Amino acid sequence: MPKLTHVDLFLFTVDPRWGADVVAAGAAGIIVDWERRGKHRRQLGESTQISTDTPADLSRVRAATDGRLLCRLNGYGPWTAGEVDDAVARGADELLLPMVRTPEEVDRTLDLVAGRCGLGILVETRAAVDRIAELARRPLARIYVGLNDLRIDSRSDQLFQPLVDGTVDAIRALVDRPFGVGGLTLPEGGFPVPGRLLAAELVRLGADFTFLRRSFTADMAGRDPFVEVPRLLATLTQLRSAGRPDVAERRAAFVAAVTAEMPVAQPA
Repeated sequence: MPKLTHVDLFLFTVDPRWGADVVAAGAAGIIVDWERRGKHRRQLGESTQISTDTPADLSRVRAATDGRLLCRLNGYGPWTAGEVDDAVARGADELLLPMVRTPEEVDRTLDLVAGRCGLGILVETRAAVDRIAELARRPLARIYVGLNDLRIDSRSDQLFQPLVDGTVDAIRALVDRPFGVGGLTLPEGGFPVPGRLLAAELVRLGADFTFLRRSFTADMAGRDPFVEVPRLLATLTQLRSAGRPDVAERRAAFVAAVTAEMPVAQPA
């Protein structure tokens, strides 16, 4: 497994001032989220967030910060060429292609990008998990395992099951470019799995980046990003320096926390 040197934090937001402050405080960049096609149907009944971010939001965020700017597109389709051109024209440094199922979708999107910016993919279907060796050979900027959609696609009740059953470890072993999974909030936050334990799991896996999403934004209410972002980064640095016994102990605690939330099988 590659030696972890740092964990880049990417904030989901279209608030230019908030995003600029979080980046200035130490985050690596911002993600503007255009994905919504088919998402309501796919996530019906789930406690999920469907974005309403717009191309104009991408332009506003680009004007507010020189941090790395990523744009999550919709899953591959006839609309992809237009989305790629628009995102590139508005200053995106990287595009993220969600709900990947085949290497051919990635190849076609790489052709559309034509080297104008980076392309990353989200591994959040069983088909992508099964073909990760092929996908990882593509010239991608990053690969991220999306636990929520993977849970839905796998018809699982447990968000963190792929982190417990070895699925993410197996993916990580095949990825030799920036790799991410999960999302962080403040170390003392997180439910049902404590944020510090999830942070320790990301460090154990050698994750190169992760996302700051709505739980982070909610937990940051009334807090100063110039205090809290460095504190989160310091926590990751501290976890990185842990010895093997501490890593094993935190891994066991993480598994116990996840297992405690798993539904109990009912007798037939």
